[in-house]
Amino acid sequence: MFSKLTPVTQPDIYKRVLRSSSLHIQRSAASGGRASQTATAAVKSTQPHPALNMAEAGQSVTLRGEISGLFKSALSSAYPAAEEQPIIAPCNNPQFGDYQCNNAMGLFGRLKGKEGAPKNPREVATAIVSSLPDNSTISNTSLAGPGFINCKVSSEYLARRINALMQQGVGSLAPPLRYSRVVVDFSSPNVAKEMHVGHLRSTIIGDTIANTLEFCGADVLRLNHIGDWGTQFGMLIEHMAELRPGGLAESRDEDVADLQQLYRAAKKRFDDEEAFKVRAREAVTRLQSGDEECIAAWQRICDASRREFEAIYSRLGVTLQERGESFYNPMLKDVVEELREKGVAEVSDGATCVFVEGCEVPLIVQKSDGGYGYASTDMAAIKQRVTQEKADWVIYVTDIGQAPHFDMVFAAARKAGWLPDKGSKQVGRAGTAHSICVNAAHRTAASV
Repeated sequence: MFSKLTPVTQPDIYKRVLRSSSLHIQRSAASGGRASQTATAAVKSTQPHPALNMAEAGQSVTLRGEISGLFKSALSSAYPAAEEQPIIAPCNNPQFGDYQCNNAMGLFGRLKGKEGAPKNPREVATAIVSSLPDNSTISNTSLAGPGFINCKVSSEYLARRINALMQQGVGSLAPPLRYSRVVVDFSSPNVAKEMHVGHLRSTIIGDTIANTLEFCGADVLRLNHIGDWGTQFGMLIEHMAELRPGGLAESRDEDVADLQQLYRAAKKRFDDEEAFKVRAREAVTRLQSGDEECIAAWQRICDASRREFEAIYSRLGVTLQERGESFYNPMLKDVVEELREKGVAEVSDGATCVFVEGCEVPLIVQKSDGGYGYASTDMAAIKQRVTQEKADWVIYVTDIGQAPHFDMVFAAARKAGWLPDKGSKQVGRAGTAHSICVNAAHRTAASV
């Protein structure tokens, strides 16, 4: 449809559109935007600078990025030894320009006292402007104050940019990413429990992050790491078994019609009745051993929760791929063995632990009784996401209270060689993991 639209021919419209776009021109508190005190200098526009027409060549680049590229070239030409990075900000008052280069004063200070140093910041600014390459992006420049360089974007450039937007769609303006394959772990409610406002925050923030990354061209895997495995299922299954004379063999869907009532009743018995607590733990063992009746009851509970979750996701318009804790259960033994073989994990007081520098307590990847916990699952998950899903970037949208836990998980994964060293810019061999901590619940407090 857009390819059939007639291009608008009023340059001022383009400027108003771009100035209102938060993707390209953002207001800032940077100093400058003063009225020009010198004559305007026109910038030649016979041929576009080769680094500046990436959008027209099918590669997205922001307008600010193009301006920055021009001034980087000018700085390298005028003062090559300084290795100066451009400082670009929007002008506070569009009357004096669209963007402003604020390098002159700082650069003057660093050059002061050296042989051949400029006499003042304005001399530095003049040299930068004189070194700007020929381009069709900037129509003119002017100096203001002690050395601020104001520049106006040409109407012709804006016309081409908006026409490209009309023809190619808004996606043509998306900035390029270093990462192509991204896993976003968000929402993550717990089976048999209600989603609360914390889970909704995680869901909405995670969905927004995923949408933004997809807009920028990333291949995003949206994962819902639901709490669908663990000791709590023992008490639920055992309580279900005792609801009917025939036990689990006679359990029905109506037994899980009200999951909240089921959970509260089972939890009360677990806390109050020691004999029931013993039977519940035995039910966990049967479930983990693959007992068919226990598996069927567990599946019935998960299905009931899934229907409730999906009703909320559907109303929010959020899409997620469920991959709960149970998905990683078959991987846990091998993951712990690998950590031991690599010398990353060691036995301490009967438990297999990863000791992370700077942390007072270790990350327990296998309990002293041979069982596995949340840390085991999170280690298996991060390995699977990086090695099998080939993720360049893994993002966890999590409650701030779980930041220490995920810091330890990421540190352990780096020790195992699944993630690059902290601060590394390497992409490809292993991914980068970030925990985006917000005031939003992610799993249960016990997972920390």
